[in-house]
Order: sequence, then structure tokens, then C-alpha cells
Amino acid sequence: MSKSPRSSGAAGQIRIIGGQWRGRKLPVPDSAGLRPTTDRVRETLFNWLAPDIQEARCLDCFAGSGALGLEALSRYAASATLLEMERSVAQQLSQNLQTLRATQGKVVQTNTLQWLSQPGEPFDVVFVDPPFRKGLLLETLTLLENNGWLAENALIYVESEVEHGTPVAPANWDLYREKIAGQVAYRLYQRQQETHDVA
Repeated sequence: MSKSPRSSGAAGQIRIIGGQWRGRKLPVPDSAGLRPTTDRVRETLFNWLAPDIQEARCLDCFAGSGALGLEALSRYAASATLLEMERSVAQQLSQNLQTLRATQGKVVQTNTLQWLSQPGEPFDVVFVDPPFRKGLLLETLTLLENNGWLAENALIYVESEVEHGTPVAPANWDLYREKIAGQVAYRLYQRQQETHDVA
């Protein structure tokens, strides 16, 4: 089930591509299934997010290498909470935050679905890049919407397998941007405030 890393940098590291830590390389532990979002995809994503990322409260639901959450902090997000279940990976994320002196970043070693099952606090930008072929995406999106984890006009980034088609997103999420890179589809949604009660 191990997937080869999709980082365009050397194996075992990620490179921050923009902002205050641009060019910094950080170690990534060798963990089965860890697939850092490629530099090209991150460049596109953060171009999409450019008007909104500064001062945003960010949540990285399946942090892994930390490529998305750390990139957000480099581009002056107000904060980033990185969720990661595997202990060794979470420890490396914490170490990378210390290396960058990124006091506005926080790592939570947790099962993401259990964490999102609690009543939430609203985030402005949320990254959802779960391990592929584990069936985690739909439940993650539902919990984000239903448990108060999203600010009124939150932006939600979703990375998924091309083979599974477009994910079923909550009805009040508008598809804002969409691209495909190889076997990976990546999409940015914007949440709209619902004007009716959900049954």
C-alpha cells in the first residue's frame, strides 16, 4: 500500500517554496503512504490562496510531511494546526516547527476523524489531503461542515484520486478552482453561509 513520494525535491525532505522561509528544506520521516504535495501543485494552490492566506487560521487535517501547513505559515497565516496520527511523523513536524521558530504552528497527534467529531472552532483555510484509497474523504468533509470547524466563508482545499471522480461536497460549498496533475485531482472550495436549516 506504500505510495512513492510525490515531492519534486530530494527524497526525505520538503522545500518551502514561498514566503518568509522560501527555499528552506526540512526533513520528512520515511513513512508508508506519505506523499508530500508536489512543488508544482503547492505553487498553484498558494497562488489561488494568495488573497486570503495572510492572517488566516489554517487547519491541516492530514498533515503528513507538513508541506501545506508549513507553506501557509511561511506566507504569514495567523496560525496553523497540523493533525497527524503517526507518532514519529508528528514528532518530526513539531521539530520542524521548532527549527523555523514557528510559534504560531501547533501539531496535534490524533486520529483526524475522531478529532473532527468534537464540536469545533472555525478555521478560515482547511487542507484535506488524506491517505489515498482509505475512504476517509467523504466523512472528513461532512465532519468539517457539520461540527463547526469552518468559518462562514472558509476555503477548503481537497486533494483526491482522479479515479474516484469529483468528491461529494456539502451543498453549500462552491467549487472555486480545479486542476489535475497525473493521478491526483486538486480542488479549492469556498463555503457559503447556508440560508436554510439542514434537516
